[in-house]
Amino acid sequence: MAAIDTLSAAQIAAGIAAGEYSAVEVAQAALASVDARDLQVQAFLQVTPELALAAAKRVDAARAAGEPLPPLAGVPFAIKDNMNLAGTRTTCASRMLETYESPYTATCVQRMLDAGCVPVGKANMDEFAFGSSTDTSAFHPTNNPWNTACVPGGSSGGSAASVAAGMTPIALGSDTGGSIRQPAAFCGVVGMKPTYGAVSRYGVVAFGSSLDQVGPFGRTVEDVALAMDALVAGGSDPFDSTAQEVPAVFAEHVGASIAGRRVGIIPAFMEAEGLTAEVRRAVEEAARALEAAGAELVDVDLPHLDAAIAAYYVIGPAEAFSNLARFDGVRYGYQEPGCTTLAAQSSLSRAHGFGAEAKRRQMLGAYLLSSGIYDKYYYAAQKARTLITEDYARAYEQVDVILMPAAPRTAFKHGEISDPTQMYLSDMYTISINIAGNGGMTVPLGVGEESGLPVAAQLVAPAFKDERLIAFGSALERAVAATPGAWAAGVADAERGGRLGAPCAPAFAGKGGELA
Repeated sequence: MAAIDTLSAAQIAAGIAAGEYSAVEVAQAALASVDARDLQVQAFLQVTPELALAAAKRVDAARAAGEPLPPLAGVPFAIKDNMNLAGTRTTCASRMLETYESPYTATCVQRMLDAGCVPVGKANMDEFAFGSSTDTSAFHPTNNPWNTACVPGGSSGGSAASVAAGMTPIALGSDTGGSIRQPAAFCGVVGMKPTYGAVSRYGVVAFGSSLDQVGPFGRTVEDVALAMDALVAGGSDPFDSTAQEVPAVFAEHVGASIAGRRVGIIPAFMEAEGLTAEVRRAVEEAARALEAAGAELVDVDLPHLDAAIAAYYVIGPAEAFSNLARFDGVRYGYQEPGCTTLAAQSSLSRAHGFGAEAKRRQMLGAYLLSSGIYDKYYYAAQKARTLITEDYARAYEQVDVILMPAAPRTAFKHGEISDPTQMYLSDMYTISINIAGNGGMTVPLGVGEESGLPVAAQLVAPAFKDERLIAFGSALERAVAATPGAWAAGVADAERGGRLGAPCAPAFAGKGGELA
């Protein structure tokens, strides 16, 4: 008897197409898995059984009518709760939007639905995507399925945890400074941030408009490739002026040869303060695995990366302050009762509707955009952004992709990091990619010797060359699958042999979600 946590998205879609099980059976298995597991993980803010079963019935009806099925027909997925889906609340894990009902569906979500996916629910996140732990959610923290005393990372921690706990094979997240790639590393799943503009942001509540990008989580690189094909299908979005035409060719690059290709290594990153020995060893082993697959390792220099975190924490809060100014207690969102003046209505609604981290970033953004300060900090940050982007462009004249850590350490415990500035350093390896706008992907490499928690590497590609991430990521995945003891169990793949992709976290394997 198969279970939802043993199957990849590709295997589920193939099984439904072949009549091994129906989309309704898969949806019911996913919902049963959520019922059995989410009390401990707390990955979801809202579960949507009615929407899931209605979508599954449409898939089964199409199959019964002999219609061709879309590539992800019947595959359950989770949606980060900053993405609108009609019929659900979109809260951004904030009291400010606790009762907000989605009036429409975000383009990225609609494209997943068009590809046949089944929406299981809205995933928890750091409030308005401000955080690296999912502990800043106004409703509850999310626990890492590999160790529930630890965080899943953030801000898309609920999405990553839903995949790692075997509740859904794929999920959508958003990444402003590492919010897909860092939780993917902590939870031992594949997470991809495409190039800025590759996926429409229409219908996604904005944090930093020049930094945000939607992307998928999956248990295998192939699943992420299939999700990317769905997200870019249909071309650019007329409702998002930053969205670009991107060909849906990601799945074609799964298993592609990387012989003769060049992989960049940044020596300074491998010696950075805060990088733990087990993560360093894992990334070094990943480099050797790519070399064994025929790639050439080349040292590259990104001389202005030291400025990345400083630049990000100027640009990000400034854009957040601008984007969140709309939540004024008047038009929608939390409204403070009993106010007699407009000024009181606005100030008290914002004071009581936002959490501490949301207030901190907005206050910082207001300061940075104030008269006499703007030129000193914001303008300087934009100059640093240009220099960092140029550094990456020069590096890609020498290499096809760059390999680096995804996070400096494995998942930390809830409450272990209380200093906000120390928390910001969790994204030290991911932030520069958002500043430059390139695509990046986290690939899990097994579990660390000291921590027993997932370790991962990050691949970074030039802008709009994201298909390279799939080719190199699948090469790494094959190397991990062939490594004895990398995972306690894996995703079966009879066609290729061995194990591909991270397993469901051991504590949750086989707990609900069986398929006949």
